[in-house]
This record gives sequence, structure tokens and C-alpha cells, in this order.
Amino acid sequence: PLMKIAILSNFSHPSICGVWFRAKQEAELLSTKNHEVKVFSSNWIKGTKKRSANEEVYNNFNIQRFKAIKLGGESFLYWNFKNELLKFKPDAIIAHSYRQLHTTTALKIAKKLKCKVFLVTHAPFVEGDITRTFPAKIAVKFYDRFIASRTLNRFDKVIAITKWEIPILKKLGAREEKIIYIPNGIPEEFFKQKKSKEENKILFLGRIAKIKNIETLLNAFSLLKDKNIRLEIVGPSEKDYLKKLKSLIKEKNLEKRILFKEPIYNIEEKIKKIDSAKVFVLPSKRESMPQSLIEAMAREKTVIASDNKGCSDLIVDDKNGYLFKVGDYEELAKKIDHALEKNHKNIGIWARRSVEKFSWGIIINDILNLIKS
Repeated sequence: PLMKIAILSNFSHPSICGVWFRAKQEAELLSTKNHEVKVFSSNWIKGTKKRSANEEVYNNFNIQRFKAIKLGGESFLYWNFKNELLKFKPDAIIAHSYRQLHTTTALKIAKKLKCKVFLVTHAPFVEGDITRTFPAKIAVKFYDRFIASRTLNRFDKVIAITKWEIPILKKLGAREEKIIYIPNGIPEEFFKQKKSKEENKILFLGRIAKIKNIETLLNAFSLLKDKNIRLEIVGPSEKDYLKKLKSLIKEKNLEKRILFKEPIYNIEEKIKKIDSAKVFVLPSKRESMPQSLIEAMAREKTVIASDNKGCSDLIVDDKNGYLFKVGDYEELAKKIDHALEKNHKNIGIWARRSVEKFSWGIIINDILNLIKS
């Protein structure tokens, strides 16, 4: 039978946001199967001080946005969607992001409506809390200690997007039978689109943000043997961080070989951009499940990534890509030189094979089967 499905996401505006990318794909694909899908979110545009329209029809589904108050950091928000969600009367609620107020509200509403409710975690577990401020560390510890154990087992299922976070969820109090692994997916076009011409360049594709540690890539780039190769850095930028990177580029006299480009939201154009690079590099301090890395692997690119948990979950070093120690630009330079000197056809083939399971065609069926079970 056809269902009414509510999807809750802090953000719902086109941007390089992994949470919204997952929520949007779920909404699009569930609605194409004729289920009535409605997204509830804040009206903030991630990474800016701007707001989105309060209502939007997006492909086959509706988005309803609510005025939100920022309670800490960029993503910890309060937005009052309770009455509208009760009016919608969903058969199932998919709430995105662990440690968010809207997920505990979803539990209360699901109990009132007697509907199913699922939590998609998005792996917000930072080793040693290295990227968090002191107040954020206190808030995280409080939530994990006093709220997690009371709420996790009240969801019908807790959906882990990575395998590495499952032991963490258990430690927080989630019972094993409550946890299910359904990763983020990538559109099937990444496996089907005809290959475009490759150029003599290296590509970084993602948010130009401090967490991505792009200065490590710039320092490595200055050491490369090939002084003709170019570097393209593509994505939305944090203003102050971009200024810092441009200053470093000037200091190393690399202005002519490094190009910054605007984010690409069109899938066909994004695939062409990935195809145009010889090597794809992701130097992040941390990743939960790196979307852009999976996309590059699907296009049979030689990928090089820092050995954080999210990237190490995807790459077996020297088999389907290469790993280097987080922040070690000298090791990264050696890996890039090695990748440029050698024919890496087999590594590209293994890369593609290892990410075929992330096709949205497979994942959406897993989500539907879960809701129906």
C-alpha cells in the first residue's frame, strides 16, 4: 500500500551538505514510487546567513520550512514543526542526524500518531572531539550520557550510514537489534554516464572549509615533480578559510596552477568535472561517509584520501585507492607523484567495483523494505 512519509532534515536547500543530499535522494526516490513524501526542515541555508522560502515544491515532493533559532554551532537548531507534522499524519517518519532536537520531537509525535519512526545517524562522532569548541564538547558529552540511552531504543530502527559507527552506537546504549546499516548512496548516473576527456589536473571537490584541511593538499602540491599539472578546487567556500588558502597559494607562488571554481549541482556536469581529473584528492581531518570520494571511485578515478575513519572505511590502500596520514603533506605529495607516474587502470576498476553497492537504486529498496517491515 502507498504511504505518507515525513522526512526531517535541519537543512533543505541546494548546497554541499551530506545530510540534505541523503534526505533529498530519499524524498525524490520514495515519491517516484508514488508515496506521498513531505520534507520538514529549518529555513536556514547551510553555510550562510540566508533563509530559504517557507514552502517549495521540489520535483515530486513538498518541502515545508520553519523559522529556526541557532542554539550552538551551525547545525544545532530549534524549529517548531510539531503541529504541521501532526496535521500531515505520516505512516512513517525518517529523522536525520543524531544529537538533534528534531529527532527527539519526532519520537513524541510518532508515539502520538502510532506511526513508525527511524533515525538516520550521519555519524557525528569526532575522534577526540578535535574539531569541536569547548562548549560543543560539553554539550556532546551531556547528550551522549543522559539523552542517547533514553532515546535510541525508542526508534523503530537506528540507521547507521557507516559500519565504523556501529560499535559507538552500541556503547551509547543502542541495542544491536535496533541498528541497521544503510549507507548514503550516489545517483545511478555515476555508473552509467559516458566517460569524458581526462586533463592534466588534480581535483578537490567539496566544501572549501577548515575541516577539509585543504592547506595539506596545497603544501603537497608545491612539492610535486610535475610542475605543469594543475589543481582545481571546486565547491562552496567559507570566506575566511578561502582567504587563508589564497594567501598560502601566493606565498608558494602557485597562482597560475591553482584554480578555484564554484560548486556544481548538476549531476551530468559534476561527473564531467570528476572525469576531467587524473587524480582525486580528499585531505579532510574527518569524514563520516565522504560522498565526493564515492562519486570519484564510481568514475574509476585514482583517489587519494587522508586516513580518517570515513575514508579508511572505503579505501584499501594500494588496492582501490591510496591513503595518507591526516595532515602529512609530504606523504600526500609522494602518493600523488606515484599516482601520476603509474598506470592505475586496475585501481580504478577496483574502486568502481567497491562502490557499486552505494547505487541509490539498491539503497532505496532497502529503505522501503525497512519501512514496510
